[in-house]
Amino acid sequence: MLLYMSNGSAGTKSTPLHSVSVAGAVVREDGRLLAIRRADNGTWELPGGVLELTEAPEAGVAREVLEETGIHVEVDELTGVYKNTTRGIVALVFRCKPSGGTERTSDESTAVDWLTPAEVEERMAEVYAIRLLDALDGNGPHVRSHDGRQLITQQ
Repeated sequence: MLLYMSNGSAGTKSTPLHSVSVAGAVVREDGRLLAIRRADNGTWELPGGVLELTEAPEAGVAREVLEETGIHVEVDELTGVYKNTTRGIVALVFRCKPSGGTERTSDESTAVDWLTPAEVEERMAEVYAIRLLDALDGNGPHVRSHDGRQLITQQ
């Protein structure tokens, strides 16, 4: 594979810039799913965030879930790769099991709740709900793209 960087000179292509994020589809034994209400925009989503440069994806998921919810997790497996084509964000979603901690909010979350799959569909935009529902179906990893509002492709 040929990799190149561009300084923007005439006649050269620039390398697309993407941000990589990680999110945890945390599933309790009773089938409820961990969700947060984001502090910045009030939407319900999975706990997660930007993967740090030197961080393994699994470590990033565990860190983000703990920071946003107070819940420690064991990371099981990758269940999906989701690309926001508008913002250039590639999200890796991992199914996780809670392993301790107590639910609490953070600077990034105004609510933390354990939702049923039906509640996930009611509270979350489709592009985020599908990430949790994909983690439950056992047919992953799924690969999907969206424009921030609706799915573009489905697998």
